[in-house]
Formats: sequence, structure tokens, C-alpha cells
Amino acid sequence: MKNKSFIRVSFLLLALAFLNSCEYLFFKPLLPSTAQSTFDYLWNRVNEQYAFFDVKNVDWDEVYTRYAPGIHEDLPDDSLFFHLGSMLNELRDGHVNLFSEFNISRFDITLLGPQNLDYRLVKEHYLGNDFYITGPFQHNFIAGGRAAYVRYASFSSNFSNENLRFIFERYKDCEGLLLDLRQNGGGIINNVYQLLSYFIADETHIYNSCIKSGPGHDAFGDPEAVIIPPHDTLPAYTAPVAVLIDRGSYSATSLFSLATLALDNMFLVGDTSGGGLGMPNGGQLPNGWTYRFSITRTLSLDGLNFENGVVPDIHAVLDPADQLLGLDSVIEAALDSLLRP
Repeated sequence: MKNKSFIRVSFLLLALAFLNSCEYLFFKPLLPSTAQSTFDYLWNRVNEQYAFFDVKNVDWDEVYTRYAPGIHEDLPDDSLFFHLGSMLNELRDGHVNLFSEFNISRFDITLLGPQNLDYRLVKEHYLGNDFYITGPFQHNFIAGGRAAYVRYASFSSNFSNENLRFIFERYKDCEGLLLDLRQNGGGIINNVYQLLSYFIADETHIYNSCIKSGPGHDAFGDPEAVIIPPHDTLPAYTAPVAVLIDRGSYSATSLFSLATLALDNMFLVGDTSGGGLGMPNGGQLPNGWTYRFSITRTLSLDGLNFENGVVPDIHAVLDPADQLLGLDSVIEAALDSLLRP
């Protein structure tokens, strides 16, 4: 049964990789490499395949009406790139990019909210000078030894069973753990599943995913359950876990945040995450530039779409008055809940 669960998780990833590779390997531009054909091709690909027009509240036809007059055949490449990148940024999606040999267009999702982490304050007043570095994790006792603070800065950083075994053993007598994922911009999705597996005792359905299935804006395949098994070598960590998030908690980190809604021992503290729950797929434009954008939806178990960000259970942002006292308002809010009598 556990192997079947991993197959369920991996199948969607393999399917997306196949779709992505097919378009790159087999696409042969049939249109002339002009500014107009490049513009129209990109607009149409987004129109037929992008997954979040309704969630982003974007009228893509209106976007065409606004951007089309700016296209003319003597437009320099740099100006055309900026024009197309600006059009894509109307989607306000960090998984939407245009790539050329001289630039990459991007939408900075962190600009939608405050950076809710003062890492120097955390190091000076919580981690201390004697903190441990275990694989990608920085950690130490806080709150007089009653809780553990664990910082994981990027899901691009791999970790081992031995890393987690050491951490769980060191803090086995704590009342709970703070997992700080603020400003964690995401990374490798398999690291999301692996990290979650240490916190569950049984096979767990964490969310559903569906892929774009046709040119209509509402054309999607049936939701597919994403189910993960518990880790097979370590006992589950079942003490309370406060997961700290902010607008910089994007992509894989938002997926992790969404999955916590299915786990009884985890709760979210901080600001709404950055979103980015769709898987991106890419292709090539007639002029040779490449692009990517989201073609899947990820839904909570009750069918809600958190593409614009997962809302925390406890809202907390850094308070300048607290910072002057050496206090991280988010950590303190998590501790208040975690250690409440």
C-alpha cells in the first residue's frame, strides 16, 4: 500500500515532466519568427493551458486588447521581451516566466506582503551562538528548553534520515517544535513529501491535484488524491508542531503548508503564504524563446483552492516594538499557543 501511495505521488510529476519534455523536444515552430506571431502564440498558449484565470481574477481577453497594440515588426528584441514579460506578469504568478538568452521575466510574489523574518534577530535571541547545524536544518532549544526551534530555509536542500533522527532525539522531551519556513521559496517537491512523512503515523491523504485537460478556462481532469505513507524507519513525531510561514513561503513551501491542514498535530503561524500551488509546464515560442506557466490546480481536502496563499491558523507579523526588545512576534505567537496550559 505504501508503494502504491508513492506511485500516486510520482505519477503526476512524471506526467508533467513528459508533457514538458514533449513540447521542448518535438515542438517545431511552424509560424514565422515575427513579433506578431510570437506574441499571438504566447497569448494563445496561456489562454488554452493556464490554470488560474478565475483564481487570479484575470480577464485574458482584456489583456490581449491592452497589449496587442504595442506589437510591431520593428520592435527590438529587448523591447519585445519586456512587453511579453509584462503581459505574463498580469497573472501575478511566480511560476510564470519567459526565458531568453539575455533575460528572464519573473513576478516577485514576496512583494505582495511584508518580509516577516528578521534572521539576525532569530540568531541573536533564539538560536544563540551554540545552535546546531544538522544537514540543512539550524536548530536549538528555546523557551527555557520547553520547545525546539528548527529553521529550514529551502526545500531545494536535501536531508537524510540521520538528520531527522538526531533532531527528534535531541528534542524528544520538549513540549513541541517550531518549524520555521518563512522566506522558504520552495524547491524539490519530493522533499515536501519526505519531510511530511516523519510527522504522520499512518498513510495520509494530504490534498488533491488536477491537470488542465482542454482549451477552456474551466477544463480540468478529475482530482487525483495525493497520499503519502509514514516514514518506514523512524517513529512519527506526534508532538505539536507550529509551522511558521510568510509571503515568501512559496511553491513547495505552500504545498507543505496546505498539507498541514490534513495533519492534526500541525498548525500554521505567521502571514499568508505566497501560494504557487500549481505545477508549471513549458514550451518554445516561434522566435526560440521559452516559457513556463502553471497547468495544474492543487486543492485542499474540502475542495478549496489556495493558489493565492495558504492562510495561517494564527496570524502574526513582526512588530517593530517587539523587535526593539529582541522578540520575534511570530515565534512568540507560536510559543503562546504551543506552550499554553
